[in-house]
Amino acid sequence: MRILITAGATREYIDPVRFISNASSGKMGCALAIAGLNAGHKVTLITTVEKSKIKNQKSKLRIVTVETAGEMFEAVKKYFPRCDCLIMAAAVSDYTPAHPARTKIKKTDKPLTIKLKPTIDILKWAGTQKNAKFRRRRVVVGFALEDKNLRQNAERKMQEKNLDMIIANTPAAIGVDKTNVQIKTTQKRWLKLPYTAKTTIAKKIIALAEKITKERQENEDS
Repeated sequence: MRILITAGATREYIDPVRFISNASSGKMGCALAIAGLNAGHKVTLITTVEKSKIKNQKSKLRIVTVETAGEMFEAVKKYFPRCDCLIMAAAVSDYTPAHPARTKIKKTDKPLTIKLKPTIDILKWAGTQKNAKFRRRRVVVGFALEDKNLRQNAERKMQEKNLDMIIANTPAAIGVDKTNVQIKTTQKRWLKLPYTAKTTIAKKIIALAEKITKERQENEDS
């Protein structure tokens, strides 16, 4: 299976030295990439995480480094047609400065207002494109980080973005090596994993993606 994975937090520049971002460490995405390789798959990792910080980096791992949401979208568009499964683990910024300054903004005594515009919804784009112009339907997996109504909001996101699987977690998952997650696949009940390492969670997600892909191929070939 050819797996495309995104990881890390994007940076949306206000000026050449300042940016808007979030607290995502990219640990989950990197764990997924290693789990995919260990399971014998071909993996492309589109990430904002420095290569030197990717633990247990494998020589067979293709790493595409990006910074902004726009750059990540262009990379996903490039590699999406070549994959069997996309796992969007990256924390992509929802907004970006509408008019970033070309030079450093000087400090003054006056308040500063920055106008933001929405970034492209990469996951939603993938959900609409997974059946288009391809020999086989792609599996698209997303994450939902919610601080309330976890399952309800995650299921809504799954439906709105036409996903095959969604992994729901809370802000407590940010930057840590162990966490709790809940996983939902199409037509299946919620699966609640105990507090465990992200490496273990990654293995489970890859296994579920394998199962979905195999079942779909069997149905299409029958």
